[in-house]
Amino acid sequence: MLTTVLDTTRLPPTDRAAAWMETTGEALMATRIRFAVEPERIEALIKTMDLGPAQLSLMSYTPLLSQRTPRLIRRSDPEMFQIALTLSGRQSIEQARSQASVGPGDLLLYDSSRPFTAIAGPDPSGARAMLLQFPRRLLPLPEQVVAPLCGTALPGREGVGRLLHVMLTSLADTHAELTPADRARVGTTALDLTAALLAHHCDRDTLLPAGSRQRALFERISAYIGAHLHDPALTPGSLAAAHYISTRYLHRVFQLHGTTVGDVVRQQRIARCRRDLADPSQRTVPVSTIALRWGYPRPSDFTRAFRAAVGMTPSEFRAFAQDPDGTRG
Repeated sequence: MLTTVLDTTRLPPTDRAAAWMETTGEALMATRIRFAVEPERIEALIKTMDLGPAQLSLMSYTPLLSQRTPRLIRRSDPEMFQIALTLSGRQSIEQARSQASVGPGDLLLYDSSRPFTAIAGPDPSGARAMLLQFPRRLLPLPEQVVAPLCGTALPGREGVGRLLHVMLTSLADTHAELTPADRARVGTTALDLTAALLAHHCDRDTLLPAGSRQRALFERISAYIGAHLHDPALTPGSLAAAHYISTRYLHRVFQLHGTTVGDVVRQQRIARCRRDLADPSQRTVPVSTIALRWGYPRPSDFTRAFRAAVGMTPSEFRAFAQDPDGTRG
């Protein structure tokens, strides 16, 4: 789970900058840091979570300048890649002769083995970001493909970048529920999505190992299913066509993940229906309307599927979920 490593507001102002530089040097990589505010206004927080082969950090900080110098690299290089997702504020970076300035929803790639200069600001509130860090050797792409992408902005609002964005931000809400095995699996998936994002960005998808391509494709199709649950015609055939693959290959991808297309569609639809049926603000919405909203045009089909999954009819579930003690009229 996310563990607070340092909260500078708990320290005397004169100790905050040095403590931040030391802590981030140990948790991430050594950099030279200069805050752009007075010591008493320095506020910086870092929380970290182990994701098996990777580490996720949630960070916030008032305006600062961070430099990874050749001298620091010679002294200590963990040989890590970092991909940063900006949550609020603006950040800019210069690395490997590339420059980028990004805002909320954008992604940036860093390389610990190359000098860089990064700036958070100029907004007085600074910035918030999530940082996925992993060994360089685990990225299944050649150096000549990845190097030009360091210090460049990557899309985090569409395609594979959007999937990685959603995965990282959702971890802030679900981290407490994950077992060590869950976190390791999530870390592997995050690496696959990162590799797919970088390969797609430079039009080199064929360089990815088959396993990475299949895992990234599974996540992409699952997200597509979630966005199209309202469509009764959401079938293996339509999913395969939307992703330019054969139906046979589609089933193979889901089989490799221990599930089927039908199971994923059904589970997601039932989950949305359960949520709406349990929502007091939708108490007067007819069950049939909720069923239609999530891809069940025939009430009888919905009732049968819901009872098989939940063990009670939709109406029984709604009554129990909204009044578990039976105290309402």
